[in-house]
Amino acid sequence: MTETSSSRETATGKPASRLPGLKAVASTILSVAVTFFGLLLVTFLIGRVMPIDPVLVVVGERASPEIYAKAVKELGLDQPIYIQFLDYIGKVLTGDFGKSLLTARPVLEDMARVFPATLELATVATIFGVFLGIPAGVIAAVNQGRWPDHLIRLVALFGYSLPVFWLALIALLVFYSELGWVAGFGRLDIFYEDIVPAVTGMILVDSLLAGDMEVFNNAVSHIILPSAVLGYFSLAYIARMTRSFMLEQLRQEYVTTARVKGLSESRVIWYHALGNVMVPLITVVALSYAFLLEGSVLTETVFAWPGLGFYITNSLLSADLNAVLGGTIVVGAAFIGINLLSDLLYKLVDPRTH
Repeated sequence: MTETSSSRETATGKPASRLPGLKAVASTILSVAVTFFGLLLVTFLIGRVMPIDPVLVVVGERASPEIYAKAVKELGLDQPIYIQFLDYIGKVLTGDFGKSLLTARPVLEDMARVFPATLELATVATIFGVFLGIPAGVIAAVNQGRWPDHLIRLVALFGYSLPVFWLALIALLVFYSELGWVAGFGRLDIFYEDIVPAVTGMILVDSLLAGDMEVFNNAVSHIILPSAVLGYFSLAYIARMTRSFMLEQLRQEYVTTARVKGLSESRVIWYHALGNVMVPLITVVALSYAFLLEGSVLTETVFAWPGLGFYITNSLLSADLNAVLGGTIVVGAAFIGINLLSDLLYKLVDPRTH
């Protein structure tokens, strides 16, 4: 008994069963730290290789050599490159991305103002892609080689092939300009702006919290078109991956066994086969969501959606280096966070990964 008990304990007296969990947590933390370090290194190098002189951006092209030299020293650009990088890491970790030349406000303040708009758009687009893409992929797999399969694959192919800005312009021309079914540019009509208090920064949520259905309906009318355009590409990706996963599951022996036992076809497909597919689909949906967060630049530009992509585009055109790099870090951090969340959900759903 003593020997058995001691074998289950480490030299520190703690149960050995905790070690795998602690190692997994430590490995995850290390992986996130290394990835974030790589993100900071890349953004730092981008800031150094871009054909924009950060000193001239601050002091102007007509500044005297004395003012230029003083600015170089104040910005720390006279220090060795590794010192500049360490200083850059320290500032980022404390939330100091510098000031935006475009808005004259701290970049972090601008990020907090515009990111909720991108988060709202990407979330609605992902919901659109999930609720249409998963059933489409299942139907395509069940009807492999028949016309529903060919039709869904064709729709998905268009989603991969069509330029997003072209599709956005056509959608505006048809559904807003010609048919008048939806509202046009921006998040709200001017009349409804600043009516509801900004609690989360997401108009749909804030208007519901305020109980103002008029503002909510106007926000829905504005978000339908850009989220549908953005969600179409999510739909194409999710439908394609769902079809691939389902085809693999439908060939498994447990599906044949379930059919032999007399289970209905719908239960076999939508409960058993799709249930096993949902585990890898978590990663697919998470990646799709992350790509929508970072890939909504063109959609936000066409629809004048005041989100992070629109902000980064305007900052890039204005040579606002602090804002561009700050936006890149925020997008990268969001990507890392979503991937970490998908890993955690994967482990919760599938006990075999523990």
